[in-house]
Amino acid sequence: MYDPTVARLTYRALLGRRRALILSALPALLILLSVAVRALSGADDQVAADLLGGFALATMVPIIGVIAGTGAIGPEIDDGSVVYLLAKPVKRPTIIFTKLIVAIAVTMAFSAVPTLVAGLILNGNGQQIAVAYMVAALVASIAYAAMFLLLGTVTRHAVVFGLVYALVWEALFGSLVDGARTLSVQQWSLAVAQKVTDGGLVTSDVGLPTAVILLTVVTAGATWYAGQKLRTLKLAGEE
Repeated sequence: MYDPTVARLTYRALLGRRRALILSALPALLILLSVAVRALSGADDQVAADLLGGFALATMVPIIGVIAGTGAIGPEIDDGSVVYLLAKPVKRPTIIFTKLIVAIAVTMAFSAVPTLVAGLILNGNGQQIAVAYMVAALVASIAYAAMFLLLGTVTRHAVVFGLVYALVWEALFGSLVDGARTLSVQQWSLAVAQKVTDGGLVTSDVGLPTAVILLTVVTAGATWYAGQKLRTLKLAGEE
């Protein structure tokens, strides 16, 4: 189910100079904000939770997921170069699964690690806040990568739709409409992270069993459907 050659090509595409700079922008901003906040207000658990929850998890993680998930396959489909990959003796579900693993790894590296570093800067991991939000970022990275990889296979406007979901549905509706929070990757990941903290600074509107089920269903379902959609892409002359 995992092809090293496909993985190497995908890593090369995602971590090219231009895309790597884009991926690094938000983590760098998070670290700078954390340093500034710590210098101005000192170690404060509530401030740390607010910054990590409001910026790192709500904004940075989904945007990086959009870039990595859609970038893992979308550009190849858009420019037609995917036909060379599909012509190789590699099963199409294997291509999707390999690209998903790469997208997850990149999303985790550019979101979970900076989140942990920012948390340590903000309050030294008081009440396990830094570790809790790192766990939330890790969990969210898996679901976001699968969702946005699927978008990359079904539409040429995957980045636009991904940003609409991340910034409008999760950030806007998720903060204003109670029912929307149940269908939010952010809330599902917070339910997992809530079990890590010592206090009540990390909370979720979704119970842990429900969150785990939804995370599993969305990740598995998106991966399976992306594989099915890739099967329908026909090479020239293929019947």
